[in-house]
Amino acid sequence: MSEPLPPYFNIDPDQAMADLGPPTSSQDFHAIAEACSRGRQDLAGRGMDEAGQKRLRLFSTWEITKYLIPVAQAHFRRVLRNNPDLPQGTSETAGGAKWFTLDEVLRLRAHFGSEGSKSKEYRPYRPKGLPAKIVSVANFKGGVGKTSTAAHLAMSAALDGYKVLVIDLDSQGSMTSIFGGRIEDEWGTVFPVIARHYAEAAQAENRAKADRGEAPTPLDDTLSEALKMSTGDLIRPTHWPNIDLIGAQLNLYWAEFQIPVWRMATRGWKLWDALTDRLEADGVLDDYDVIFVDTPPALGYLTINGLAAADILLVPLGASFLEFDSTGRFFDMLHSTFSSIEEGENMAARALGREGLQFEWDAVRAVITRYDGAQQAELAALIQAYLGQTLSPHRQDFTALIGQAGESVNGIYEADYRDFNRETYARGRQTFDSTYAAFKRLLIGAWHRDAKAADAEAASG
Repeated sequence: MSEPLPPYFNIDPDQAMADLGPPTSSQDFHAIAEACSRGRQDLAGRGMDEAGQKRLRLFSTWEITKYLIPVAQAHFRRVLRNNPDLPQGTSETAGGAKWFTLDEVLRLRAHFGSEGSKSKEYRPYRPKGLPAKIVSVANFKGGVGKTSTAAHLAMSAALDGYKVLVIDLDSQGSMTSIFGGRIEDEWGTVFPVIARHYAEAAQAENRAKADRGEAPTPLDDTLSEALKMSTGDLIRPTHWPNIDLIGAQLNLYWAEFQIPVWRMATRGWKLWDALTDRLEADGVLDDYDVIFVDTPPALGYLTINGLAAADILLVPLGASFLEFDSTGRFFDMLHSTFSSIEEGENMAARALGREGLQFEWDAVRAVITRYDGAQQAELAALIQAYLGQTLSPHRQDFTALIGQAGESVNGIYEADYRDFNRETYARGRQTFDSTYAAFKRLLIGAWHRDAKAADAEAASG
């Protein structure tokens, strides 16, 4: 019996034409988009309660004492008995396991932090008087785990006790969906933050024009409206008690077309400072511990803002030739872009006798995601050899738990271990705990370096 031919032989033209269907028009794209929207709402709704809101699951005594508050279960229960004013948790059955909301866990952590052993870390490290650290997650290539890495780090930091702000700069809004955000238009995104920064620069230029006797350039309605807004107007709570969100939606992409128009109109506007300046001016850096910025998979103006604002830059990539190649081109583009900005600014600064511009990050790390040790160990080792310290030594494994959590629009830390079992859950989250541990070392190291520098400056001054 002969082998069957490959499926691309002997295709019948009449049948192919029948299967083709009518030509597609631009109006058909609307119908396709509507179908996707209905499907997205259906899938997103699976992670919501009866009121259409996302609700964070409860945490058991076992989970709290294993992952969140480092005490023995017996001691934890004894502390609750001796302190009836503390959250006591709820049981699904008489005498059953106690379950707590994350808000209750945070209150319990605060109690252990003030009353417990001073040799244990109940509260995460954060030097007094220093601003929040901004962490941007970026890469050219889509599908490298950029958004999921940023989301899981934000959740890890929140479980660790940090107060977290998530900023979604990607008009696809995937990070916004993860945290249950619903953004109506661009006025609920970072767009007015950038618009206000530009409007203030345009106002300054108008004052300079007036001093020279020139007619000012009037601000349009968009800029006048943006001047009334602050970053705080855009921040929304999420179903996590210590994670807030500035979300994104499709209209945010309009900023990529508007920003170059503003740049042409006001050459002195430093667009790369827009996000940093407004976060600082509006007190956001004092209100939060860590700010995670999810950027679009392209080096546009929004990404430049996110990268320039960052103290720590994380670049996810898979252990494949194409992703390594693309990541190398991404770093090359970063060099070209930021060197070009520095060169242009410093040429003017030298002419005016002012201090020059130099971009600097506390740490830049590439992170291998979706790692399969059985298939990719050799290539990962090769990438490590070439990138050295720039590549985090931790590899974020792909586990079945990732796919199962993704089906219900949840992060790994939002998955209830009872849907698996304790052992499967513990193995599944271990890789994300390790990813967070590697990141937390960067965070603590950067803060500690800043604190020592501030102490040295105070001592010398």
